Amino acid sequence: MGGVGEIGKNMMVIEQGNDIVIVDSGLMFPDEQMPGIDIVIPDIRYLRERKDKVRGILITHAHEDHIGALPYVLRDFPLVPIHGTKLTLGLIKTKLREHKLADKTIFREIAPGTPFQVGPFSCDSYYVCHSIPDAVGMTIETAQGTIVHSGDWKFDHTPVDGRQTDFARLSEIAAKGVMLLMSDSTRAEVPGYTPSERHVGEIFDGIMSRAQGRIITTTFASNISRIKQIVDIASAWGRKTAIIGRSMENYTKTAKELGYLEYPEGAIIHAGDIGKFPDHELCIITTGSQGEPTSALSRMALGDHRHVAVKEGDTVVMSSNPIPGNEELVSRTVDNLFKLGAEVVYEAANRPHVSGHASQEELKLLLNILQPKHFVPIHGEYRMLVRHARMAIDLGVDPDKSFIITNGDVLEISDRGAKVGEHVASGQVYVDGLGVGDVSQSVMRDRVSIGTEGIFLVVVTIEQQTGAVVAGPDITTRGFVPEEDASALIEEARKKVLEGLSRAQTGPHLAEVSALKNAIHESLSSFLYDRTKRRPMVLPVIMQV
Repeated sequence: MGGVGEIGKNMMVIEQGNDIVIVDSGLMFPDEQMPGIDIVIPDIRYLRERKDKVRGILITHAHEDHIGALPYVLRDFPLVPIHGTKLTLGLIKTKLREHKLADKTIFREIAPGTPFQVGPFSCDSYYVCHSIPDAVGMTIETAQGTIVHSGDWKFDHTPVDGRQTDFARLSEIAAKGVMLLMSDSTRAEVPGYTPSERHVGEIFDGIMSRAQGRIITTTFASNISRIKQIVDIASAWGRKTAIIGRSMENYTKTAKELGYLEYPEGAIIHAGDIGKFPDHELCIITTGSQGEPTSALSRMALGDHRHVAVKEGDTVVMSSNPIPGNEELVSRTVDNLFKLGAEVVYEAANRPHVSGHASQEELKLLLNILQPKHFVPIHGEYRMLVRHARMAIDLGVDPDKSFIITNGDVLEISDRGAKVGEHVASGQVYVDGLGVGDVSQSVMRDRVSIGTEGIFLVVVTIEQQTGAVVAGPDITTRGFVPEEDASALIEEARKKVLEGLSRAQTGPHLAEVSALKNAIHESLSSFLYDRTKRRPMVLPVIMQV
């Protein structure tokens, strides 16, 4: 349903007979071609039509691209239980409380290595290293054999929380045989190994040893391990830390309550107490790593935050990579920070960030350990899936059993073998404010058209019986050309509107309003393109008296 051929909105569906289990339910952030959209979630029409078959939702970890769609999906599946580890469920509950769904949802905590049942499916999980604690890969037993869903993972031998990806469990799974492996492809283009999260701590230590003023760092709110490292290092350098940003405050509070986040005594201060400490004794961790306009860091950069205004002497650290599509927003935020006199650590070579995803050598190692009969690369743009699939073939997977699929594709596996079957309904659902799915592709095209070509509004009042024009045409333009510079053009446009209405009105009775609107649209669109080589959105309005 999502996450193949794209980055984000991860959702896989496993169906056997009359039973369905869902793995992950994530969102994707909008790109520049989606004006006004808050988030993008998977189109779940296929599941909605089979609501009675859905037995459970398995969540591999609590990143937004794996849990962000749950508040919307659960509206259709309120009684379907969510299975996840302790921290994952804790962070999901925090999110669902904002949507007033936490008390209506069934949660079932799982422990890696302890099997659990979802309808007829016998399932289990195993620890994986990622950029959030309590992340797991999943195993699902089917009539055809074992499916392994890797989740997001890497092989980190020195993780901050001390929990490595469970090689022993992977060996046990391999010994029983793996019918299908679905594996994360995010870094399938990157040679070598992904560096350890400990490397981030070393870079932060160097930054804090040099900084004379405040340290302001931004990362993903769910990156609990990163937040802990920053607080520990700041404390070692005699700095107090304030955590700012609603999502980050909520996530760290939940992680602390569940025992996944411990701070040195006295290391954390309230945001309102920042002014009580000298700059060289302060560290601030905040949201806004993707340049989101309403985030805490963006508001700080504009002097619009109630507790912090960025100033000369501050060191701002961007501890994340921009999500594809957010590069412009991040660049704008970095520029604003420099304008205020801050030193900004943002270059890829210097910023303290490592990926939570496996690179090529780790991907090869997992394939060699599990030796799957069938392979499907997931979680990545199409070129990443291709690179990962070729890797699997090089390591011995039969080319006829390595499948590159995209959203809506169905991989059918039976005693007769495996093949890609019929395509099912899939795609993107836009969330705009309180509206979910009410912004269609045509509405999105209109928004883009208005934003790129402008709008040309024509209002004409006609006599209902005769069709005679009694007022107008009144023309208003927005985003096309300034009205004061277009008087001659608009006057000509009025004549074209009247000519179009005259052609449409051929008989003694008034033509249909729709026909009159079409006549205005056709006559104006061709005229404006001939004169300006632009195609503004023409909106005719017919009023009758």
